[in-house]
Amino acid sequence: MALDEATGYLTGTWTIDPDHSEVGFAVRHMMVSKVRGRFSEFAGTVVTADDPLQSSVEVTVELASIDTGQPDRDAHIRSADFLQTDEYQQMTYRSTGVRRDGDEYVVDGELTLKGVTRPVPLRVEVNGFGPDAFGGTRSGFSATGEIRRRDFGVDFNAVMETGGVVVGDKVELHLEIELVLQS
Repeated sequence: MALDEATGYLTGTWTIDPDHSEVGFAVRHMMVSKVRGRFSEFAGTVVTADDPLQSSVEVTVELASIDTGQPDRDAHIRSADFLQTDEYQQMTYRSTGVRRDGDEYVVDGELTLKGVTRPVPLRVEVNGFGPDAFGGTRSGFSATGEIRRRDFGVDFNAVMETGGVVVGDKVELHLEIELVLQS
């Protein structure tokens, strides 16, 4: 989708509205299902430029805010086996570029988790731009991507009797982001 006046594209500096956004993920569990979760505390800024390909993104996620709907599992994920939140409180994402891929946009960026920085592209769907009920302006984006948790030093795994692993290596990222234009 082209970003122009017809789609309502607006330039400016936007902040994430955490009450209307979600930073979520899914990971294979016991090789038969997926566990989904989210982080409830995050903040970020998006700068939309005259040329959309010159736009930028910066996001910080509080790792201890993980919520998979199961408190014991969340405590284990916060432990040294996984995120080690006592030492690494935040995960960050900083864009390094924006590009078109056919009719889609891809934000190329660097994800830093547990002191390791790796490139992570995010496929972005532009949901729109428009006025809100409070006299402001909002924008919405959906994004997906994936990481390999071992690439970030999150390498805990237990092997099942059948030879499979308890937790998959691939983590799917699912983002629903609503932004507020700053004046």
